[in-house]
Amino acid sequence: MNEMARPGAFEEARPIHRDPVTTAVASLVAVLATIVGLILLAWTVLYVTKGRFLKHTFEKYASRAALRDVRVAGDFQFYFDPIDIKFLAEGLTITNPKWAKEPYFLKSKLIDSDIKTIPLIFGQQRADWLMLLGGNLDLQWSPDGRQNTWTLGKPTGKPLELPDIRRALIQGTRIRYSDPRMQLFADIGVDTVRAQDTRFASNIRFSGEGRLRDRPFTLSGSLLSPNETVTGGKNRFRLHAEAARTVLDVSGTLPGATRIEDAPLDFRVHGYNLANLFDFIGVAVPDTRAYNLRSALMKHDDEWRFTRLRGRFGNSDLAGRLTVAMKDRLKLDANLATQSLDMVDAGPFIGYDPERLDATGGKVVRTEGGTPRVLPDAPLKVDAIRGFDADVHWTVKRVRGDTWPVSNIDLTLDLDHSLMKLSPLTFDLDRGHVSSDISIDARRRPVFTDLDLRLSPTPMGRLLKGFGVEEAGTTGTLKARVKLEGPGDSIRKWLGSSDGRIAIIMPKGSLWARNVQLSELDIGTFIWKMWEKKLKEPVEINCGLIAFTVRNGIAAADPILIDTKKNVILGRGGFSFRNEALDLRIRADGKRFSLFSGQSPVGIGGYFAAPSLDVISPQLIARGGAGLGLGAVVSPLASVLAFVDIGDAKAAACGPVLAGAHASAQRTKGGEPRDDVGKGTTAKSESGDRSREARHKQRKKFLGIF
Repeated sequence: MNEMARPGAFEEARPIHRDPVTTAVASLVAVLATIVGLILLAWTVLYVTKGRFLKHTFEKYASRAALRDVRVAGDFQFYFDPIDIKFLAEGLTITNPKWAKEPYFLKSKLIDSDIKTIPLIFGQQRADWLMLLGGNLDLQWSPDGRQNTWTLGKPTGKPLELPDIRRALIQGTRIRYSDPRMQLFADIGVDTVRAQDTRFASNIRFSGEGRLRDRPFTLSGSLLSPNETVTGGKNRFRLHAEAARTVLDVSGTLPGATRIEDAPLDFRVHGYNLANLFDFIGVAVPDTRAYNLRSALMKHDDEWRFTRLRGRFGNSDLAGRLTVAMKDRLKLDANLATQSLDMVDAGPFIGYDPERLDATGGKVVRTEGGTPRVLPDAPLKVDAIRGFDADVHWTVKRVRGDTWPVSNIDLTLDLDHSLMKLSPLTFDLDRGHVSSDISIDARRRPVFTDLDLRLSPTPMGRLLKGFGVEEAGTTGTLKARVKLEGPGDSIRKWLGSSDGRIAIIMPKGSLWARNVQLSELDIGTFIWKMWEKKLKEPVEINCGLIAFTVRNGIAAADPILIDTKKNVILGRGGFSFRNEALDLRIRADGKRFSLFSGQSPVGIGGYFAAPSLDVISPQLIARGGAGLGLGAVVSPLASVLAFVDIGDAKAAACGPVLAGAHASAQRTKGGEPRDDVGKGTTAKSESGDRSREARHKQRKKFLGIF
C-alpha cells in the first residue's frame, strides 16, 4: 500500500514552532556579535594603520569643536592600545582667539600621550604618559577677565585645570602666562633630563621670570617623574621662588605629574616684610619686620590650606592655620595665635612704620613742622581691601612693653566687600578688661570709622604704677568709655575729624602718690605733712569724672571734676587731635581752711608727645606779688594772707559724676547746678566763656592757623 495514500499521513507533517524568547536572545547575540566584530575590526584597523587616515577628520572636527584652527603638520596617530587611547601628533598647532596678543595658543614639534579611556567617558582627563617636545604654550586672560585662551569652544573664562598626568617628559618648551587684572606675567622654560635616582625615569626642570603688580620675580624647580617599573611611584616636586626680598620654597610628593589636588606639601617662606608676600595675591595686611614661617600646604578644590603654621615675625611668634579660597571672590579664613607679641611688632597694626620703629628702638615720636607728632598716619590700603574678603580670629597671650601691661588680646576681624569690622576686640589691661567694637567702612569715600571702646573697673595702682602712683595703699579704680566716629583713611586723619565723647570715671577710693598735694599747690598741707614727717598720705577720692566732648577733632573738657575728701579738682580747656596740642587748666579748691595754699590753676600745655606743666601761672605770680606788697606795707606775716584758702569749695553730687554726664548736668552735693565746671567748650576761664582774643589764641594753637 502506498504510504502517501495511508490515512493521516499529511497530518503527521506539521510545521516547527520556535520559542519567541529563544529567538530574541539569538537575535540579540547576533547583533552584539556583529557590534563586537565591528569594534574589533575598527580596533584592528586603527591599530594596524595607527589611525593615520583620521588626520584630516580630526582637524575638521577639532577645529569645529574648539572654534579655533587646529592643524597637524606631520605624522598623526590615533588608536587604542589596547584599551587606552594612543595620541601622537607632529607639528600640532591651535590658534588663539582674535583678542589675544599671540597668534597661537599651542605650537609643538611633537605630542605623544597615553590617555585613559574609561575616565575620559566620565569627563575626567587622565593620562599615564605625556611627551611634549618643542612646545610653546600661551595662557592669557582677556583684559576684562571674561575669556581666556585655554578654554576651547564657547568663549568663557573657566579657571585653568591641568589634566591628571602620571608621568611626563617635556623638552624645549616655553609657557607664557598673562593676567592683566592681577598684573601678572610669567615666562617659564621647561626641560627634562635623565634622573640620577633609579626610582625616577626623568627630572623635569623649570625656571623662569615674570612680574606681579610691577614687582619682578624669579622661580625655578623640578619634578622627578617615577620609573614606570616602580609600583606606586610618586612624583617628587620642588619649587623655589624669589621676589621683593621674599624667598619661598614648596616641596613634596605628587601622585601624578600634574596632580596637586590633596597632595601634602611642605611650605616655607621668609622675607623682609610679610605685606610683600600677601601683596602678590592682592591681599592687604599690615607691614611687619623680617619674618620666617613654615606650614603644611594642601590644595583642595578652590582652597589652598596652610595648616600647622608656625614661625616668627620680628621678635614675635605666630602659629595657627590659614585658608585662601580662590572662588568668585578671594577670601582669607584664618585662626592664629601668638604667645608673645613685641610692642614694636604691634605698632604697624595701627599704622606705624616698622622700619622706623626698628631703627629707633620702638620710639613713635617724630617731628613735623617743628612740632612733635605721635599719632600714626599710615593710610589704609583702600584699593587693596576691595579685592578680597576675610574672616580672621587672632589671640595674643601677652604684649611685651615697658608701660602698659597688655595681655589676652582676642580679635575677630570680618571683612565683607570693603566693610571691615573688628568686633569684638578685647584685651586685659593689667587687672582691667577692655572690650571694643570697631567698624571701618571703606565702601564710603572717604573711609568712615566708628569706635566704641569700654574699660571695665580697673585698679589705679596697677594701671598707673608706671606714672608715679604707689600701688600699695591705692584702692581707687578707673572705668572709661570712648565713643568716636568720623572720616579719614588713617588714625591721624580719622581722629582729626572725629566727633564723640571720651569719659573716664573714678568711683570712691584712695590714691597714694608722693607729692600729690604739690600738684595741687597746697603748700600749707604739704608743710603740715612734712612737720609730721609724713611724705605720703593717700588722697581720698569720693568720685571723679574726666570727660571730653569731641567735635571735628577738637576735644573740650565736659567736665573735669574730681571730688576728694579735702578738695574739689576742676579742669577747663581741651586738646586737639588735629595737631596733638594740649591746652588745659586744672584747679584744686579746698574744702577746709588752709594757709600757704597757692590756689592757682596748673596749666597743661605742649603736645601729646611732649606735654608741659605750667605750675607758676600768672594767677600765682599775681598773688605772690600781692603777698610781697602786703609784707612790705604791713608786716611779713600779712604776706601770708595772699595764699590763704578759705575752704569754700562745693562738694560734688556723685550721681551725675559716676554716670559720666555732661557739664550741664553736674550738681553740687546740695542738688544745685554747678557753675564752676564750664560749658563743655575749650574755654579756660572761670565762667566757661571765651573772649575773642582767647578764642583766636586757642584756635591758633589747636588748628595751627591764624
